Amino acid sequence: MKKINKLALFANKSNQRLFTTILVILVLYVLMTILDGTGNLSSLMKGLLVPVCAYSLVAVGLNLCVGYLGELSLGHAGFMCVGAFSSAFFSKAFVGIIPDVPRFILSLLIGTALAALFGFLIAIPVLRLSGDYLAIVTLAFGEIIKNVINVLYVGVDSQGLHFSMKDMMSLGMEPGGKIIINGAQGVTGTPRQSTFTISVVLLLLAIVITYNFVNSRTGRAVKAIRDNQIAAETVGLPITKYKLIAFTLSAAIAGVGGVLYAHNISSLTATTNTFGYNMSIMILVYVVLGGIGSFSGSIIAATILTLLPEMLRGLSNYRMLIYSVVLIMLMLFNWAPGILKWREAHGIKNFKSILKSKNTKEVQ
Repeated sequence: MKKINKLALFANKSNQRLFTTILVILVLYVLMTILDGTGNLSSLMKGLLVPVCAYSLVAVGLNLCVGYLGELSLGHAGFMCVGAFSSAFFSKAFVGIIPDVPRFILSLLIGTALAALFGFLIAIPVLRLSGDYLAIVTLAFGEIIKNVINVLYVGVDSQGLHFSMKDMMSLGMEPGGKIIINGAQGVTGTPRQSTFTISVVLLLLAIVITYNFVNSRTGRAVKAIRDNQIAAETVGLPITKYKLIAFTLSAAIAGVGGVLYAHNISSLTATTNTFGYNMSIMILVYVVLGGIGSFSGSIIAATILTLLPEMLRGLSNYRMLIYSVVLIMLMLFNWAPGILKWREAHGIKNFKSILKSKNTKEVQ
């Protein structure tokens, strides 16, 4: 009986994809570690290893929202921003008070929890909308978060925390006080504790959680709501409950990416390219090019599109041309009709084919 159960476990296509994704990530991790240990990895590439994992995490979170919940969100850069600044705030405030490892674990939990909380609070009114309206509102949320942080000044001294939205001098701190958030200059001096190993472990954990979620009873209910919300509501599914669960989990995963990003750089600022409109669109590009509904595809797209511009930096005149050609090739691979037929013939489903198969029996 145990042998049969094991065979059935590996025969499941979803489990096969999960094991394949984990195996590929582990192989790449070992390869990068060997190259780093032998001195064959440039400093530029070493500096990109953690950001690649951070962006991959955010892309996985957004793919859960877009590919399985069926809602277009442009606010995941905002959730990443919440996770980044809340964790950086905690780490800098407790440097020298809490040991390094417990402090990083606590900052990771705090960043993830606050991102999930913001996702839950935003989802309550936002998920009543759909389509372009939902995208616009979530985009506005990301811009609001970024702009609030840019005018926020926070310091700490023996009297406690001091807040101001005017300037640093308005904090009224004691001479020995410490500035934690300095307006548009952000947070400086955050302990750089995000390592490639920690990033890979968190990425694998996120992949396992998302794969198990989408194949659980809750995940099947979420997919049924995506396929036909009216039919799902007719059979008695609590639409709001399942939407809130999926959106909150998606925001939490984006928050984990923000924590890794914040603890990989010495100066954290909330700019358009890091946590604003440009980053939101870039994360959506990772999801679309990697394949909507494909977590492994999001990781591949995030890796390629993060490393490629830096690898082509020596070709200053042709760098963006090659980058654009790669984008077009990836788009054709995922959406060209001829290639879609080839992928379907080989059992590789895309988002359109998933939407066509509106099988509400999954929720039973």
